[in-house]
Amino acid sequence: MESVYEQFFFLKYAGSWSILEAYNLPIGLRQWFVDRLVKQLKEENEAMERASKGQSGNTQTLSAHNQPPTPQQFSKKYGQS
Repeated sequence: MESVYEQFFFLKYAGSWSILEAYNLPIGLRQWFVDRLVKQLKEENEAMERASKGQSGNTQTLSAHNQPPTPQQFSKKYGQS
């Protein structure tokens, strides 16, 4: 029974489910959501770790050649042409 409570807690804490929503799910579907939420959180943590180490692979440094254009209404105000 404690493992069921752990699932309820996990869905409530990490997935923002209500206790009633978790309780009313069929067992197999509840287990699928718990497993999928675990997978999602692991993927997000790995992505954050890669990004913090600069290993995300899709970072880009802005330069004069790839920066977005300044909107016209701000060009004169900020001295850009």
